[in-house]
Amino acid sequence: MKILLAEDQLVLGKILVHLLTQKGGHEVVWVTNGSDAYDHAADLFFDVLILDWMMPQKDGVTVCRQLRQEGYTGAILILTAKDALQERIEGLDAGADDYLVKPFEHDELLARLRALSRRNFAPIQEEIVTVKGISLNRTTHSIERNGEQIQLTGREFHLLDLLVRNQGTVLTREVILDRVWGMDADIASNAVDVYVNMLRRKMDTHGESTMIRSIRGVGYSLEK
Repeated sequence: MKILLAEDQLVLGKILVHLLTQKGGHEVVWVTNGSDAYDHAADLFFDVLILDWMMPQKDGVTVCRQLRQEGYTGAILILTAKDALQERIEGLDAGADDYLVKPFEHDELLARLRALSRRNFAPIQEEIVTVKGISLNRTTHSIERNGEQIQLTGREFHLLDLLVRNQGTVLTREVILDRVWGMDADIASNAVDVYVNMLRRKMDTHGESTMIRSIRGVGYSLEK
């Protein structure tokens, strides 16, 4: 499995990376703060996210909740030293699939990951929407235009999906920033314009336009 590990304790992080790669046989990407965890999960595919509750910039529960609000469907495991019932409930209500209290046995972590992988890989019905010759598969996060596969990052996919869901409606830059990046994201004010331009370059093939209209001084809209 491909796993994103978000753990700010360097010693524990190194131990977990070794455990997951050497004993578990998994591919691991390790980050040490919540902002990087969110960005990686939004832009790349992972089978399971392992999020420490207490991290700099964004805590693991905040990252989990934000991803779920944006439609993230992958498996999420929260690691924490908090063992009170109300805190466990808070983590699960935020969208976590499982919860492991520190300190924990290494074999238990591997067993929980195996259980999550079985749950995560269960077959589900694909959700596909087609508009203007563009097919968005919201299950696999893949894009096709006129039968040709187009590679988008996670953020680009969320941006296009937001425009498709609101086809014909003008979305302000502020709304797009909130829905795609989150209100607390520390990003440049022109990020929306940059991503729209990248999306257009990828989608506008063979002289065909994505029909993403720029509304000067306001935002963007996908034409009906």
